[in-house]
Amino acid sequence: MAEELAGQLRQLRDLTGRSLRELAGDVRASRSSLSRYFSGQAVPPWPTVVALCKAAGHDPRPLREMWERARDEPQAGVTAIPPVRNDLPRDIAAFTGRREELAALLGAARDTQMVAIDGMGGVGKTALAVHAAHLLTTDFPGGQLYVDLLGFTPGRERVEPAEALRLLLTALGVPVGRIPDGVAERAALWRSELATRHAIVLLDNAADAAHVRDLLPGAGRSFVMVTSRRRMVELDVLPISLDVLPVEEAAELFVASAGGTRPGDVGEVLRRCGNLPLAIRVAAARLRHRPGWTLDTLVERLSEGELAVSDVFGMSLRQLDPAQRRMFRLLGLVPGTDICVYGAAALAGIPLGNARRLLEELFDAHLVQEPAVGRYRLHDLLRQAARADSTEPDDAEAIAGLADYYLSGVLAADRALLHTIAPLPLTIIHPPERVPEIDGTTGALTWLDLEWSNIEAVFALATEVRLDTSVIGLALTAEVYFIRRGGLGRWERMIDAALLAAQRLDDRRSLIWLRFRRGMARHLGGRSSEAMPEFEACRAMMAEAGDVHVEFEVLQRLAEQHMRAGDFEGAIDLLHQGKRILPEGADFDVYRLLAQGRTGMALIRLERYEQAREAVLSVIEIARKRNDPQRERLCLDVLASAALGLGDPGTALELSRQAVAHSRETGHQIFEAVHLTNAAVATRHLGRAEEALALHAEAHRIIEATGEQQYAIGVLTSYGETCRLAGDPVTAERHLRRALELATVLDMPAGEVRRNLRLLRGDALRTPDLAGSRTRVSGSPV
Repeated sequence: MAEELAGQLRQLRDLTGRSLRELAGDVRASRSSLSRYFSGQAVPPWPTVVALCKAAGHDPRPLREMWERARDEPQAGVTAIPPVRNDLPRDIAAFTGRREELAALLGAARDTQMVAIDGMGGVGKTALAVHAAHLLTTDFPGGQLYVDLLGFTPGRERVEPAEALRLLLTALGVPVGRIPDGVAERAALWRSELATRHAIVLLDNAADAAHVRDLLPGAGRSFVMVTSRRRMVELDVLPISLDVLPVEEAAELFVASAGGTRPGDVGEVLRRCGNLPLAIRVAAARLRHRPGWTLDTLVERLSEGELAVSDVFGMSLRQLDPAQRRMFRLLGLVPGTDICVYGAAALAGIPLGNARRLLEELFDAHLVQEPAVGRYRLHDLLRQAARADSTEPDDAEAIAGLADYYLSGVLAADRALLHTIAPLPLTIIHPPERVPEIDGTTGALTWLDLEWSNIEAVFALATEVRLDTSVIGLALTAEVYFIRRGGLGRWERMIDAALLAAQRLDDRRSLIWLRFRRGMARHLGGRSSEAMPEFEACRAMMAEAGDVHVEFEVLQRLAEQHMRAGDFEGAIDLLHQGKRILPEGADFDVYRLLAQGRTGMALIRLERYEQAREAVLSVIEIARKRNDPQRERLCLDVLASAALGLGDPGTALELSRQAVAHSRETGHQIFEAVHLTNAAVATRHLGRAEEALALHAEAHRIIEATGEQQYAIGVLTSYGETCRLAGDPVTAERHLRRALELATVLDMPAGEVRRNLRLLRGDALRTPDLAGSRTRVSGSPV
C-alpha cells in the first residue's frame, strides 16, 4: 500500500510541474523527506499530502483511505533491506542540448522497460544516459546500477556477459558464493533478482546486441538503458539514435564550455568540430584558457590539418609542450580503469610534483578525466588519440615503471599488515620515487581494494610484453590480497604465468618460491591432492638451494595437509622438524610461534587440550611484542578450542571474540567467519541458542561473500548442528546437505557432516542436548 501511495504522490508531483526544491518550500518539508515519500521509503504526514494536493489542484479526500492503510501497514523487515546502490558516474554540471532525446528517455522510463541509445563515438550517448538516470533516481528507489562494458575502449578487453552479470549481481547484494558459473544460469538469477526491484540499469558502451542480450531484464518494473556505437536492431527495445548536435544546441554547448562568447564565427568552429559534443568541449577548453584568442584564432588552429573531427585532438596535442604530450601518450598505455598521481609519476619516470602538474594541465585541456579526486582516466576517443600519437620507443620501460610502482605499493601494504615474514626473491628495476602513505592495516586494505583491478590489468600487460621480473614479483606478493578477499583461482593463474617467466630467466630461487605459492593457492582452495606434489617438489629443490625460509614454510604446509587427512601425529612430527631447522636468535621467533601454534591445533584435534594450551602460551607473547594481531589470532584460536575442550565455554567465547576482532583488524574475512563460527559454538554450549544462531548467520554471510567454498564446509556444518540442537531440523538439513555437497565436489573430509546428518535422523526419537559436540571450525593457515 505504501508503494501505491508513493505512485499517487509522484503523479501529484508531476502535475505541479515544479522542481523538488520548489515543492519543498510549498509544502514545508525537506527535499530529502519528499524524496523518501516519492520513493515509498516513508509515509508522509497527512498535512503534507494535503499540501501536495493543493499544489497540484487536486482534491485530497480520495487519498485519505489509502493514506491510512499505508500509515498502518506493518514495516517489519525494512531495516534488513541492503543499502540501495547508486553507481552512476557524476552528472555533467551544465548539461546542454538533447532536449527531444531527453524528453523521449524520460517518457520511456514510464512506458517501457528498455531503451537503446546508439550513435557515433563522442556524440554524447553516455552523457545523455547518465543525465537522464540522475533525473529519474527518485522514481526508481531500488537502485541505480552502472556497468561500462568497454565494447569500444582501445587497449582494453571488453567486459564479457559472464563478468558483467557477476558485477551486476554483486551490486544487488548477491553473495559471491551464490553466483553460478554459467552465463545462462547467471542471466536467470539476474532476471529473478531484478524482477523484485524498481531500479535503473545503465549498460554503457556495448559492442553489439549479443553483448547485452543476457543482461536484459525479464519481468518487473526496472528500466534499462543501453548505449552503443551500433544500432541494436536485433533487440526488442525502443531505439534512440543520436546524431551530432543541431547547430543551435552545439553553439549553446560551445559557449557554455568556453565560458562565454568571443568575437568571430562560431559556426565555422562548430563545422570544423563536426558538431560532435566531445570535440566541441575540447576545442572550447583550449579557447577558455587563452583569453587573447578570438574564434578566428581558434579556426586558424583547427585549419592547420585536415578538416576532420580527429583534427580537434590533433590540434590540442600540437599545443602541448613535449612533457605534456609525452604524459598524454603514456596514459594511453594504461591498461587499468584509472591511475593515480603516484602511478602516473612511475609510468613517466618523473618526480611526483611534475606528474601532478602535467595531469592537472591535461585535465584543464579536457584531455583526461578526473572521475574522483586524484584519479585520472582517458575517454575512449582520447585513448585512441594517445595511442596514435606514439613518437617515442619507451613503452616497455614505462609499463615496467608502472608495474614496479604497483609492486612497491603491494610491498608497503604487506609490511603494514605484517603479512610476509620470509625474504622473497624480488627485483624492482624501476623503484618509484614515492608510494602513497599507507596508514596501518586500514590504510593498507583500502589501498589494495582500490588498486587491485588495476594491478591485475598491469600484470596481464606485463605478461604479454614479457616483463619477467615484474610478473614474478607481482605473483609472489599477491597472496596478501587473495588470502583476505578470495579469488584464489585468479592468483593461481598469475603464478602459472610467473613460472613461465622464471623459467625464461632460469631463476631457480623464484621457481622454488612460485612452486610453493602454487601449492599454497591449491591448499587454501581445498585442493589438497594437487597441493601436495607442489610442496614435495619444493622440498626436493630446497635441498640444493639451502633456503631455510622456504624449507620451514613447506614443512608447515605439509603438516597442514596431514591434519586435513586426519594424521595429527604425523603433522606434529613435521612441525617439530620445522622447529629443529631454525637457527637460534630472535629473528626466527615468529617462525617458532607459527610452528607452536599449528602444533597446538593438532593437539586440539587429538583432544590433548592441556598440552595444546601450554604450547601456545609459551609463544603468544612473541606476537604481542611484535604488535602482530594476525599471529596472536592463531594463538587465541588454539586457546579458545582448549578452553572449550576443558569445559569452559565462557572463556572460549571471550577468546573467540578477541580472535574475531583481530581478524577484522587485519582484513581477514575468511578468518572472521571461522572465528565467528567458533564463538557461536561456545555460545551454544552456554545454552544461548538464539545468540548462537545469529553468530552463525553472520559467519555464513561473510564466507559466502568471499566465494571460497572450502571454508564454507566447516561453517555450514557447525551452523547445521546448532540448528539441529535448537529444534530446527529443516534448516539444519539444508545447511548440512550443502556442506556435504561442497565436501564431495572439493574432495574434502565430510565425516563431521555425515555424523550430524545421522544424528538429525535420530533426533525425532530423543530430546537433543543443546551443547552438542565440541567440534569447532579448524583454524585457517596463516
